[in-house]
Amino acid sequence: MSSWLDEVRWDAQGLVTAIAQDAHSQRILMVAYMNRESLQLTAQTGIAHYFSRSRQRLWKKGEESGHLQTVSELRLDCDGDVIVMQIVQAGGIACHTGRESCLYRKLVDEQWVVTDAVLKDPGAIYGGHASH
Repeated sequence: MSSWLDEVRWDAQGLVTAIAQDAHSQRILMVAYMNRESLQLTAQTGIAHYFSRSRQRLWKKGEESGHLQTVSELRLDCDGDVIVMQIVQAGGIACHTGRESCLYRKLVDEQWVVTDAVLKDPGAIYGGHASH
């Protein structure tokens, strides 16, 4: 019998793209990556866990900031290579920049324009180092 994890199409690095979507507003809050262990932890605990490519380690969202993501639903796309999570974002801040969403820039007249205000200074969140 194959595991539900075996149905995921992991890339060459053993990762899958993971999208965190606000369960209420449906806004995309962030895009990150998961490995097998982080996806399994997410499913078991109901708290979003990711794999940090820059730090090469597991990462529980909110472990430093307190901005945990409680997962209410996990979905796998038709190709098996994207996970979409319906989440409730603690503190209303998903981005390490102190914004609601990591997708806070919009293309306007061939320039990226910041559309979302900083809700909390990253220095106050992370004690002087803006980590994510």
